[in-house]
Amino acid sequence: MNIQIFGKKKCFDTGKAERFFKERRIKYQYVDILRFGLSKGELKSVAAAVGVNNLIDEDSAEFRRLNLAYIHSASNREEILLNNPGLYKTPIVRNGKKATVGYQPEVWLNWD
Repeated sequence: MNIQIFGKKKCFDTGKAERFFKERRIKYQYVDILRFGLSKGELKSVAAAVGVNNLIDEDSAEFRRLNLAYIHSASNREEILLNNPGLYKTPIVRNGKKATVGYQPEVWLNWD
């Protein structure tokens, strides 16, 4: 497994995801999404697995600030996500082409 956890330092679910993999002695790479964001390729890969709309935290202050409730085009939303990493729901856990958003241990247990 080649696990990457994209998360925020103060996100409770990101901490739980890290703990999940640590307890099972599964190596992972943590990426601070606010500092580094996702590359265009990473975003395409994750969006293909979970859908671009599932990546956006509609409860975030960033979502309200950017007034995104009225932008529905997937390509526009991808561009906005690339430029505003505070919009991502976290954690985003990636294993190759597979990905999840949020705390989903039942899915991670089935990854090989």
